[in-house]
Amino acid sequence: MKALVFENIHTLPNFTDIQISPKDNEVEVSLSAAALNHRDVWITKGLYPGLVPGTIMGADGMGWYLGKRVVINPGIDWGPNERYQSKKFRVLGVPDHGTFAEKICIPESYIYNAPDHLTDEEVAALPVAGVTAYRALFTRAQLMPGEHVLVTGLGGGVALMAAQMAKAHGAKVFFTTGSSEKLQKGIQLGFDGGVNYKDEKSIEKLAEQCGHLDVIIDSTAGDGLTQLMKLCTFGSRVVLYGGSLGKINGINPQPLFWKQMDIMGSSMGSPSDFKDMLGFIVKHQLHPVVDSVFTMEAYGKAFSRMEEGSQMGKIVLTLQQ
Repeated sequence: MKALVFENIHTLPNFTDIQISPKDNEVEVSLSAAALNHRDVWITKGLYPGLVPGTIMGADGMGWYLGKRVVINPGIDWGPNERYQSKKFRVLGVPDHGTFAEKICIPESYIYNAPDHLTDEEVAALPVAGVTAYRALFTRAQLMPGEHVLVTGLGGGVALMAAQMAKAHGAKVFFTTGSSEKLQKGIQLGFDGGVNYKDEKSIEKLAEQCGHLDVIIDSTAGDGLTQLMKLCTFGSRVVLYGGSLGKINGINPQPLFWKQMDIMGSSMGSPSDFKDMLGFIVKHQLHPVVDSVFTMEAYGKAFSRMEEGSQMGKIVLTLQQ
């Protein structure tokens, strides 16, 4: 079968033929579509642990199993504790064979029925972004209807999914983004306000729009988060699911304890989170935002678009020849 196989760092995966077969505890799923994550770019640059040459890349995927459309939970071996993952936890696609292929072999427990209202491409866009956003918002932040939520970096899959879920839950949703085009698209999607973080007066403009923040969902950290936290009110929660800008300097402890604030981390999600996420998507008939679709043969263009950072939503590959 055709697949995108990780071979060496500082180069794209190899589009090649590879043979895999199910182990004793696995079944075979015929894959139709898969989606890229920033993780895939980091793997090709050697910026991710546990790299194993000869491994099929990709974490997000949808396909067919026993005549049904299915979606795959990419979080492997979460473990028994809902509060945090086990030491064996990992994500599909290096070191385990992933979804950038015509089929995948995986235990049946990781296979779920795909939401009927979604296209194949939308299903493929859902797993990593959906479970990460759901856990950050609901398992960790315990978001309540009517609260004011800020999602930073709108344009990425997790950020868009978090904003959509929060809005569906009845929250007031605000966002930051790095371009005027994405700012306009965010408003068109129905969110309550947004600012371009490159604007020198972005914090003041955001304060005028939201008044206060109950929840911040952030993937960058860095010193900018310190400024955003000044808008947080009593009982607010800051959830980090990434840290691309590094350490958070200058946090003042007084507001933290006086306002009873929480700063917490969140990574992917448990099988319960994944199941509940799918239920939420079906209940609210949400559609993941798909930025673009490429054939597997055109994967180079897909990786280039991901690395440029210009996408608004998920970048999807179609897998069948």
